[in-house]
Amino acid sequence: MGVQPPVKRVASVSTPEPDIPCGTNGGYDMLTDLVAGFGKLVVYYGLCVIGALALRRFVRVPAEVFRKTLHLILLGSLFVFLYGFGTWTASALAAVLFVAAVYPALAAAERLPGYSQLLTERKAGEIKRSLVVVFAMYATLAAVGWGWLGERYLVTASVMAWGLGDAAAALVGKRFGSHFIEGRLVEGRKSVEGTLAMFLVSFLSVLAVLLVHSAGNWRVSAPIAAVTAAVSAAVELCTRDGMDTITCPFAAAAVLIPLVRALGV
Repeated sequence: MGVQPPVKRVASVSTPEPDIPCGTNGGYDMLTDLVAGFGKLVVYYGLCVIGALALRRFVRVPAEVFRKTLHLILLGSLFVFLYGFGTWTASALAAVLFVAAVYPALAAAERLPGYSQLLTERKAGEIKRSLVVVFAMYATLAAVGWGWLGERYLVTASVMAWGLGDAAAALVGKRFGSHFIEGRLVEGRKSVEGTLAMFLVSFLSVLAVLLVHSAGNWRVSAPIAAVTAAVSAAVELCTRDGMDTITCPFAAAAVLIPLVRALGV
């Protein structure tokens, strides 16, 4: 009877998730995560600012289109915050540090002649105020959606319901608005065309995020997207002083998250 050769045992090595930076002892290294993610933010905004200023300088772009270009740049940084960091805590801290670094620079730049005209500000300080409000919104939703519930897609859907929808409302409303909504709860007057554009684009944005997450579950994703878009459009109508940056994403999240949890997307 032959003797079986000894089985060579290979020690199993557990590896961390690829998006979690590790220190020399194999544990999570928040400083490495923070520095790496912050660097991605700097590169993203650096490239976008150069591109936007070149567009403004060499291409004849309507003021409202350029405003929404800046809006989309700010919106796009959400993906750096969500996928450029290993944890929500590093992401939220980076938002605070980025504002602390950039706000004084913007405040100093406001003293330069032509600054407001170049960036198409409607009122003085609009850009730096928007930066603070948007980053605070990102950090708050990241803490809830990513930190508490463990689902980054909830943050993406809530923010896109506002971000892309608001851009569509402004562009369509300015260009094609001919029927208007006025009332005690509406600041000034808003166009029906712009509001419908916001609903449609918000619906498609949320639907796309939910379909990707649910592997094409239309039956559940479509109604949730429709309700979320309707709430976002309604809240935008009633929001004053440009604070839809806060009210719309939070309202979208307040509707979206319970529906997703209840219906099991």
